[in-house]
Amino acid sequence: MHSLQRILIIGYVWPEPRSSAAGSRMFELIELFRAQDWQVTFASAAALSSHRADLQAFGVTERSIALNCDSFDRFIAELQPDMVLFDRFFTEEQFAWRVEKACPDALRVLDTVDLHCLRETRERLCKAAQLAAPEQPPALTLRTGGQALYAAMADSDLAQREIAALYRCDLSLLISDVELAFLQQQFDVPAALMLYCPLMGIQPMADMPGYAQREHFISIGNFRHAPNWDAVLFLKQHLWPAIRQRLPQAQLHVYGSYPPPKATALHNPKQGFLVLGWAEDAHRVMANARVCLAPLRFGAGIKGKLADAMACGTPSVTTRVGSEGMCGELAWGGAVVQDAAAFVEAAVKLYQDPHLWRHAQLDGTQILACRFARGEQQQALLVRLHEAYTHRQANRQRNFVGSMLRHHLHKSSQYLSQWIAAKNQTQVH
Repeated sequence: MHSLQRILIIGYVWPEPRSSAAGSRMFELIELFRAQDWQVTFASAAALSSHRADLQAFGVTERSIALNCDSFDRFIAELQPDMVLFDRFFTEEQFAWRVEKACPDALRVLDTVDLHCLRETRERLCKAAQLAAPEQPPALTLRTGGQALYAAMADSDLAQREIAALYRCDLSLLISDVELAFLQQQFDVPAALMLYCPLMGIQPMADMPGYAQREHFISIGNFRHAPNWDAVLFLKQHLWPAIRQRLPQAQLHVYGSYPPPKATALHNPKQGFLVLGWAEDAHRVMANARVCLAPLRFGAGIKGKLADAMACGTPSVTTRVGSEGMCGELAWGGAVVQDAAAFVEAAVKLYQDPHLWRHAQLDGTQILACRFARGEQQQALLVRLHEAYTHRQANRQRNFVGSMLRHHLHKSSQYLSQWIAAKNQTQVH
């Protein structure tokens, strides 16, 4: 019986494992697929980036593709992949109808990375709360969840598009079990269409520095990601002044790729607020810091910076949004707080108390061992992919909603794309 051999990954961007959790996640999947001796081709319409991984060094074929161009049809017809992995739902919208037309038997898998509609809704609610009370300091956390969160999401264009993509694919990978449960409970997405697939194999560093060998605080994250930029601003304006008042000699080292001028303008050595930009070795700077600060007010998925903090033995202070989907019922490796005053208090205590700090470090190590075990997660993914591939035709027949959505969206996407392609052709001539 024919099995999975040729894999095509259509990337929203080229993977940058040293810039973002999404990049690390994609690289994990590529390494797993190559370990099965599968032929992997990575294609993207995005511009090449300076921090992108050298995929060819790992035996991966790279291919630049174009949006709204029939050249993709010829490319995939020649490749004839057994499985196509869409990196985020945007790529499914753009390319899935072409994949289905040229390779109808290929397994179609969506890696959601995080629920974009959840992150967007939380950001919208956060901004609305600030506008409703402009004279008040902005809240660190919003107490919106369950049915109230669903009500805010259900009418959004983004939610309808993203959840439709889940139905259209044979299998969707959810990096957060909280998001998977939310989709089942609030949106009635069938469990058969989804798989919990977190970051895999995050291991604690060997010979990490101890409490006395570390100093200062750290904040890290890609500046192009809206939750990270919001967190940096919140630190600068509402949290760091109070922490610095309690710890006058402490510094906050702010790292992240692609810092815009508005971020570097926050750099102020007199305040101990240092915007240092790209970290050549993110684990090294994390391991040298005593406490990681992540006041994430909105977001979704798994927070790679907090997983890295645990791997580096660095306790962290964050919010419910920051810890969501990461620790389950286990104690957090640091503190999860609800307001600015509690954030400042927890940060100062962790920084000053070596016993509390060590206990938090051990809690983080426990989370990695219990929630991000490489062998179990990888095996579960491989088993599910083989099952989905073997039974794909029967599963598609049972998923009538997905077939209906593919019919209507793919027709509209196809006609729009063909119109753009024809228009581009006319302009060339």
